[in-house]
Amino acid sequence: MLYYRPTSHPQWQNPGPYQWNGYQQNYYGNYVNPYYPQYHPNQQPWNNAWDQQYRVHELKDYGPRPFVVDIEEATKKNTNYRTAIWTGNHLQVTLMSINVGDDIGLEVHPNVDQFLRIEDGKGIVQMGPGKDNLNFQEKVDGDYAIVVPAGTWHNVINTGNKPLKLYTIYAPPHHPHGTVHHTKAVAQAEEGR
Repeated sequence: MLYYRPTSHPQWQNPGPYQWNGYQQNYYGNYVNPYYPQYHPNQQPWNNAWDQQYRVHELKDYGPRPFVVDIEEATKKNTNYRTAIWTGNHLQVTLMSINVGDDIGLEVHPNVDQFLRIEDGKGIVQMGPGKDNLNFQEKVDGDYAIVVPAGTWHNVINTGNKPLKLYTIYAPPHHPHGTVHHTKAVAQAEEGR
């Protein structure tokens, strides 16, 4: 399930004046955690009302406000080549879906470090100091992480028989807030590649 946590929700404002073992006690004597008001030792972390009110029903950019997400579910749900789901001042999270036999495309980010995590599918990652010198190559699949230092040429190729689902974190952000590229061709056209 996908969640975001709004800081202005009434239950976060003043649950009660008393402290007990890290929890606050409200007027009725119930103990509540001020950060997760529905949670206390005798309850499940999320109740149905909170779930229905704050479940994220669409994949869009929720940054820079506070945000909680089941990243595996969101990544697998994404069908776009690229969807930014959180853009802040210092980092950005995007979801990607690479078609069978396709790739991200050979690229370099001179001032951006990048973290990628494969959630589903199989592929090959290539990296190196030059466009024609990709001297690093590894097979990757579900649960693998890839770290690309700034200034490193890199590419991820889908070698499996289904879309390669991954998310990537850019630091600092690389794409404009709200970026959605339905296909690789759209992304390349917008980026002038």
